[in-house]
Amino acid sequence: MILRAQYLKAIDKALERSPLTMLLGARQVGKSTLAKQVMKQVEAHYIDLESPVSKRVLDQPYSVLESMRGLVIIDEAQRSPELFPLLRVLADREDSPATFLLLGSASPELTRQSNESLAGRVEMIEVRGLGIAEVGYDKRDELWYRGGFPRSFLAKNDEDSMVWRTNFISTFVARDLRSLGFGIAPTTISRFWSMLSHYHGQVWNASEAGRTLDVSPRSANTYLDALEQTYMVRRLQPWFENVGKRLSKSPKIYFRDSGIFHWHQHIRSFSDLLVHPKLGASWEGFVLEEVIAAFKEIEPYYYRVHSGAELDLFFMYNGERIGVEIKWQDAPSMTKSMHVAAADLKLDKLYVIYPGDLRYRLDAITECVPFKNIGDLG
Repeated sequence: MILRAQYLKAIDKALERSPLTMLLGARQVGKSTLAKQVMKQVEAHYIDLESPVSKRVLDQPYSVLESMRGLVIIDEAQRSPELFPLLRVLADREDSPATFLLLGSASPELTRQSNESLAGRVEMIEVRGLGIAEVGYDKRDELWYRGGFPRSFLAKNDEDSMVWRTNFISTFVARDLRSLGFGIAPTTISRFWSMLSHYHGQVWNASEAGRTLDVSPRSANTYLDALEQTYMVRRLQPWFENVGKRLSKSPKIYFRDSGIFHWHQHIRSFSDLLVHPKLGASWEGFVLEEVIAAFKEIEPYYYRVHSGAELDLFFMYNGERIGVEIKWQDAPSMTKSMHVAAADLKLDKLYVIYPGDLRYRLDAITECVPFKNIGDLG
């Protein structure tokens, strides 16, 4: 087991200052494991809403929850959305004797209830897969190929990792999506998910995707919404600013877990990845997630002008305008596209993340940074 100290610290702080804390993230990403580690530190009640026993315990939810003291953990909270108004009442008690830790894998109902019922009372923490800061740089290739789902990464070998991902994806499309409130046929979402892997790192075109699947653009966007809300994909929005140029207005699509992307692309080993046509796109998505995690609490965008200039990431951080370009190259150099984007966006800093070992400058604001040093930036 890998001790995820940064999440435990964040949970402790949230429980101190908020009556309700919610851990959100994909299925099997480690939320329940984190909650059970918290339970070792404090006395807590644990309610798993996937358990028939727990559901029977909550036949009279107000009577049961109102009497509880200390920390109350409710796993798979989205399964009982009717609890959210009750939790609001319990959280508003003067000198409330309980604090609540809710775990959710996301669903339309969970999102709506948390926004409406718990607004101003809940602190949300997004839990992602294992990252490079947790596993160590010497495990970079293994993490990149297998992805960050703990059981996939920690498997005894690549074959076992692939088997786990196969079973996870099968269960996700056959059961999990439906239980989370998405009424999409398993065969439909399977076809869509596989098709979507070809958009990884590219601008989304719902009309084109719809034609491929023989469905409407609206249906294609609905399927994308389902995968986004369950943390399977990231829809990276374009940055808009009045720069006097025609800007891309459609989002870019990234698989949030590199191992799941590799499964859909039939990449069966790290050596296969190194010769695969999607190598560059895979690296871009993998690094992008690590950069977003390193900088924390940012709103990331990409920038693209129809004339060709683009930038992989743009965001505001500590009052500065930051750009990030991701390269699978031994020694990146300055490009015209980077010059244009830096000028258009009035960047304070431009980082070029690459797989090498040397950190060096390209100009006054542009610096090439090895992937292993990402943690030093945020």
